[in-house]
Amino acid sequence: MYCIQELREGKEEERLPKRRKRRELDKIGFFLLNFRWVFPMEETQEIEDRAPEEVISDETSDKKHETLDEILSRHRKETSQLQKKEVEMKKAAARGSKAEQKAKKKQVEDEISQLSSKLKEKHAKELAALGYSNGNGNENNNLDNLVKAIAGVSVTSQPEHTKVSKAKQRRDKRAQQEAEREQRIQAEQSDIISDRMIENEKLERKLKPLGLTVWEIKPDGHCLYRAVEDQLALLAGGRSPYTYQELREMVAAYMRKNTSDFLPFFLSENLIGNDSDESLAQKFENYCKEVESTAIWGGQLELGALTHCLKKHIMIFSGSFPDVEMGKEYKSENASGLSNSSIMLSYHKHAFGLGEHYNSVVPT
Repeated sequence: MYCIQELREGKEEERLPKRRKRRELDKIGFFLLNFRWVFPMEETQEIEDRAPEEVISDETSDKKHETLDEILSRHRKETSQLQKKEVEMKKAAARGSKAEQKAKKKQVEDEISQLSSKLKEKHAKELAALGYSNGNGNENNNLDNLVKAIAGVSVTSQPEHTKVSKAKQRRDKRAQQEAEREQRIQAEQSDIISDRMIENEKLERKLKPLGLTVWEIKPDGHCLYRAVEDQLALLAGGRSPYTYQELREMVAAYMRKNTSDFLPFFLSENLIGNDSDESLAQKFENYCKEVESTAIWGGQLELGALTHCLKKHIMIFSGSFPDVEMGKEYKSENASGLSNSSIMLSYHKHAFGLGEHYNSVVPT
């Protein structure tokens, strides 16, 4: 019995270290089990404690950035848009008087210069952000080459002195002559506009007290006949009894029938050279054919024929010359000194750069 009890006590002593060890392992396992859940909470707290700028920086870094090719492509597009805007602004500035054009041109140049500087500065900053600068680095890091690439200019070195071909010299000379011609045209147009304005102002001051104003007629070579047609329609209270083409034919027929009355005036207005084989009668006949079948402009000869064909008094107002009356024998004056059946026209010397012009004069 004693031996059995001693053996049992010995086994109990052996079991005690094992039980103690098992309890220690259970504690370690519990700690590890809880550590797994505690660690993420600590990590989350660390993220929350970080500065907002750091979080935003991480988010920004995740965004997709433009590649160099994409940036250069966008820069080329923006440069092209600025060039188009410059062309449109210069076209808009090429209107008005010479002084206005000069002032507008200076304003456009200043504005384009500012826009160009801002655009270059913006492009330089974007390229500098990618590590490209104006320093004396290699070609890949040279901002000047990138700017040239944006504009589509070759970055290869060119010889300082290149011989200009004769063909290019001729092209440059033609371009310079064309530019000078355009400047002369602009100057002439400015003068014409000025003369036209003065003429119109004088005519308006003359017609306004009479209660009259100018009715514009199409400047197509038929203006005299169209103006008379408009007056006939006004007098008839509706439609003219004759079209402008019928009036042309009537004038030609009357001039042929009364050649002796018109030939002296025809000779004074159409000087005939000695080298012509045609007779005077043939030349006058050719002129009559042009009157009835082409858009040749009408003048004093045709007005004289019209007043007799229509048996109408014709009054021609002008801002550049004294007023002219034709067919006074057909005039029946009223209180204003004008006939109720008078045809009233206006003569314009400076209306268009192509030549003289007639309009219809109507009550205001």
